[in-house]
Amino acid sequence: MSTTTITVAGMTCAHCAASVREEIGEIAGVRAVAVDVASGAVTIDSDTPVDPVAIRRAVEDAGYQLAS
Repeated sequence: MSTTTITVAGMTCAHCAASVREEIGEIAGVRAVAVDVASGAVTIDSDTPVDPVAIRRAVEDAGYQLAS
């Protein structure tokens, strides 16, 4: 099991969190995605480490950006 934590900029509501959770959840091997809207923290539990490019693409597909 692998855990990755990222920060996503621009989320302001439960709908934002759901969009990010759904897109990241579609990445192969991802088991669970927890989103904290207030801090922008997204915790990803997966079978193996997730490709950072896949994470970035999923976040962008949801309409958001990774925080720098």
